[in-house]
Amino acid sequence: MRQYLNWKTYLAIIALIIVSASLFYTSRLAGELAIEEKKKVEDIADALKILSDPNNTKDLETAVAINTLAQNKNIPLIIADEKDNIKDKINIDSSSALGVPNFAVQQLKKYKSLHEPIEVDYGTGKDYVYYGESYLLTQLRYFPYVQLAIIVLFLTVVLLALNAAHRSLQNQVWVGLSKETAHQLGTPLSSIEAWLELLRDDEANLEAVTEMQKDLDRLKLVADRFGKVGSTPKLEEENLIDRLNNIVDYMQKRSPMKVQISLHTTTEEVPVNISGPLFDWVMENLIRNALDAMGGHGSIHINVINQPQQVLIDVQDTGKGIPAHQVKDVFRPGFTTKKRGWGLGLSLARRIIAKYHHGSIFVKNSEVGKGTTFRIILRR
Repeated sequence: MRQYLNWKTYLAIIALIIVSASLFYTSRLAGELAIEEKKKVEDIADALKILSDPNNTKDLETAVAINTLAQNKNIPLIIADEKDNIKDKINIDSSSALGVPNFAVQQLKKYKSLHEPIEVDYGTGKDYVYYGESYLLTQLRYFPYVQLAIIVLFLTVVLLALNAAHRSLQNQVWVGLSKETAHQLGTPLSSIEAWLELLRDDEANLEAVTEMQKDLDRLKLVADRFGKVGSTPKLEEENLIDRLNNIVDYMQKRSPMKVQISLHTTTEEVPVNISGPLFDWVMENLIRNALDAMGGHGSIHINVINQPQQVLIDVQDTGKGIPAHQVKDVFRPGFTTKKRGWGLGLSLARRIIAKYHHGSIFVKNSEVGKGTTFRIILRR
């Protein structure tokens, strides 16, 4: 249960409690105000009865009745007889009736649905006072929903800000880790290169030195890649097909015998602006992940689709695939399905493609037991 109860869940629960409490309180206030307004309408009905009585000689009662009618500035009223013939309207905005036929009749139907009418019995006949809600009561009923919208907006802004701060902190950690790794590799690499120079003096070591030099150059390239992660690399125009052919050749020699890596393209010239070392890192990471997912046999197809505005690169494998519920997490730092993985490869790959090459990388499709296809988009 704890995996679902993170800080975002608690924040949402607190917001729900605030809205629920506000809804309960305002509903209670609205109920009390509605009772007060009903009492005022009943007083108005009594005042109408007093003023319509020709036998009334009490000046005080008449004055009180007139004052009661004069004090009603907010509650809309319609006075109608037993046959719903409208006799008078009070506090109904005449501007709202412009262009609306039978506006008073429509309001009468509305008030009937809201409240039971107040009866005024004159002895010789009856009238009924139909009433709506004051502007204050209407606003009070809508207040919780306005408050809910404000809280949702506030929570959205807070979550976006916190996520941005979290991503920024993650980026700083990965950049710092990459820089430190490049720095730490520098000293032993320089030492190994010096030892190789000494070994070259003996011709018997020539073959071994040649192979060791290749590995040393490879380690230098890795250190250079780590060093470039924390800074903005310079993009240069290169033929993407040549770059991919070199990667395929390199990875094929280091793959199991039963794994075939192939490149498919409709043209031999696809010029793009890239940082060669970093782009190679991304492709090698995708191919290495594919190799891990295939268990020593299968195929990896790299398809290049050249379009006027962008270049699409699909890396398709025949591995075990990614479960649907994990697809959204594959680029998250720290996420890995490997027993000894750090979960940084795809996170850094996305950073390289998105931030440095202004492109995008995502899982195009994946099916458990059949394989996965990653797509890279490089925009011109």
